[in-house]
Amino acid sequence: MAFARAVRAHDPECTGPLGLVPCAVGGTAIREWARGSHLYENMVRRARESVRRGGRIQGLIWYQGESDSYTREDAEGYKGKMEELVKNVRADLGLPLLPIVQVAIVSGGDAAYVETVREAQLGMRVENAVCVDAKGLDLKKDNLHLTTEAQVKLGAMLAEAYLKNFTSYSAPGCT
Repeated sequence: MAFARAVRAHDPECTGPLGLVPCAVGGTAIREWARGSHLYENMVRRARESVRRGGRIQGLIWYQGESDSYTREDAEGYKGKMEELVKNVRADLGLPLLPIVQVAIVSGGDAAYVETVREAQLGMRVENAVCVDAKGLDLKKDNLHLTTEAQVKLGAMLAEAYLKNFTSYSAPGCT
């Protein structure tokens, strides 16, 4: 919601609806989001459904990767799988330049593999995609999940990245 509020505040003249299509499933690895999987197909179906009555898909926020930090194989394979996911989502939605805002994780399994996933996220060079670094945001006592305050701050950071990098993608008068 912090993301939506920040985007809405950017353009108070835009009075139309601003929809978010949540598809998150906690504890999932990037391989579980491959084309053809239940998670991937559900995400694409929900995105398509969201525009049936005239809406437009304006971007994808991707915050995932902690579950890929438990093994070397998963961590080292993250970048290629994420690039494939972006390519597939854009193709399946017919949006070849769909803006992507990815979050670089801050926690997860093995600390060394968290860094491997973070490096993949921060170093990914995909057209019309940016990465927001969550490092430094406060974690709950479980050392895995962000505190409520950190989630609000991250939402504002995501909105700032989206507005800075992708406002030309939006229609005139509304982001």
